[in-house]
Amino acid sequence: MQTTAEFYCAYCGETNLTFVDLSVGGQQSYVEDCQVCCRPNILYIRVDEETLDIEIDTEYEG
Repeated sequence: MQTTAEFYCAYCGETNLTFVDLSVGGQQSYVEDCQVCCRPNILYIRVDEETLDIEIDTEYEG
């Protein structure tokens, strides 16, 4: 099952929308380019398995 969540770009601070695959588990990480400045962000995703609330932290890649 997929859902969407927002994250803030680590470079420009703009809000981005990403798809999160809830079937992967409670902790995920992957790289996604900012939709505004096109720079790569490492996303650290945590999903509360009871409430399905999603928290995303970002950092610079490289």
